[in-house]
Parts: sequence; structure tokens; C-alpha cells
Amino acid sequence: MALFDAVRWSTRTLISGSCRPTVIGLENVPKDGPYIVAPNHLSFFDSVIVQALMPRPVAFFAKAEYFTTGGIKGRVMKSFFESVGSIPVERGEQAASVQALKTLLDILEAGKGIGIYPEGTRSRDGILYRGRTGVGWLALTTGAPVVPVGLIGTENLQPAGEKGFKPQHFTMKVGEPLYFEKTGPDHSLPARRQVTDRIMDAIAELSGQDRSTSYNQSKAAE
Repeated sequence: MALFDAVRWSTRTLISGSCRPTVIGLENVPKDGPYIVAPNHLSFFDSVIVQALMPRPVAFFAKAEYFTTGGIKGRVMKSFFESVGSIPVERGEQAASVQALKTLLDILEAGKGIGIYPEGTRSRDGILYRGRTGVGWLALTTGAPVVPVGLIGTENLQPAGEKGFKPQHFTMKVGEPLYFEKTGPDHSLPARRQVTDRIMDAIAELSGQDRSTSYNQSKAAE
């Protein structure tokens, strides 16, 4: 736990000092118990930002190669992602797959926080895409509150076609938690869709993005 806290503090200090972000609404994060963070997704760094700036730990998925790459760089990446509570997931495995959702479910049932991007993959054109219903499934199955997050300007931290981290001001808006009746795993697809759409409406209000009625696709899918 000491290493975990030290890494989060160091990352928060680095981000705050280099980017001078505007962070609004941290008081909306539940002080205890399970909770689901649902942000829009614009940048590779979004998960790191949310994990560092939230007042409580948040577990996000991270590509498995971040944990298995060799050499000094690989060891540093593995240490970092393990320290901030990231969960390795194989490339090509959808974040909304059954096994992935069960992993998140276990964390919620332990009373901890998880993060999930309803869009599935980051938006490369700045548009907010239709939400996939995994977040709705988690909310209805567990009854955990969903905290919508709007990230604004994080795409500038790593412009398209560039590598590395480019310090830029960004904004993170944390909305009021959304509560849904706990139904357990026995609920309908229309119920998951209704919950997911409500979450996406809250994210859109925070981020101010234009919206699409279609799903976002990763480069690999294209």
C-alpha cells in the first residue's frame, strides 16, 4: 500500500505541476464503498490522469504488453501500472467481454473503485460515441454508483502521430454519482441500454462534446 500511495502521489504531483489542470467535482466521489468511474476517452493518458487525480484508487484495464515488455523500460512500465492498480488485458479482448466484466465485478464486490470507458476505445476525432452496455451491466448487477467524468483537452497531451508526453492544460469534471436499482445479473438488454444512455448523457454534459449515435471502432477493427 505504501508503494501504491507513493506512485499515485508522485504521478499526481507531476501532472499537477506540469499541466496545471482544472479539476472540478472531486467531492462527488463516494467516500467509501464500491463505485464505478465512467469517463470519456480522448488520450492514452486518460487512465493515468483519473487514477492519479481521484481521491480514491480506481482500477482500469491496461494492455497486457505493458506488463510483459522486456528490458529496463518494460520493468519500469510493469512496476508503474501494477502500482496504480491497473489490470492487464490481452490485445484484442474487448473491455466489455464477459471475463473482463467479471474481473471488474470482483473488485466492486470487494468495495473498491473501478474505471471503465463506455465508448470502449479512445475517440480520435473528439466526438463522444455511443456507449457500450458493459457499464450498464456492472451498475445494475452491483448497484454501485456510477461517477461520470468529462475530460477536456487531454488529447493534446500526446497529439496524433507523436510519442511521449507533452504537458498541456486540461480539465477534468467529476459529476454527481448516478444511482441505479440493483437487480443482480438478471436484467434485460433494454435495461442495460437505458442505464448506459443515461450515463452517456451525463458524460456529454460534462465534456461538452458533439455526439455520435454509432459505436467507436479501434484502428485494429478498421
